[in-house]
Amino acid sequence: MSVKNVSKLRVLYADTDAMGVVYHMNYLRWFEFGRAELLRQLGIPYAEIEKKGYNLPLTEVHCYYLFPARYDDLVTIETQITFLRRASIKFNYEIWNETHERLLVEGETVHACINEQGKIVRIPSFITEKIILKSEGE
Repeated sequence: MSVKNVSKLRVLYADTDAMGVVYHMNYLRWFEFGRAELLRQLGIPYAEIEKKGYNLPLTEVHCYYLFPARYDDLVTIETQITFLRRASIKFNYEIWNETHERLLVEGETVHACINEQGKIVRIPSFITEKIILKSEGE
């Protein structure tokens, strides 16, 4: 399965620490940014998922820091869905420097699908169908 989004983001001063590099937790925020953009690209913005009574809480995260990003850098966030299971979905991320010559960070997140009562449920068809259609179209 290969459903992918590429987004660009400019590093804000507020994203950096006292050493002038991006604070490590901000990369996880950028993972969320990439994930939200990918879902939006598929026509299923996260707000719509919530409106229909579902959430995709994080159950697992891995982040590998290879090189730092710094204030005012332009980074590229590549987000890809790598598996879609009955009640879970996995996203992979690569964050690159502006020239795409250096991989700065790579990681992955796994999300369960829950209903309004917090019970794990099958990912609804309005999500899976769009992912599958996009995947088959590539």
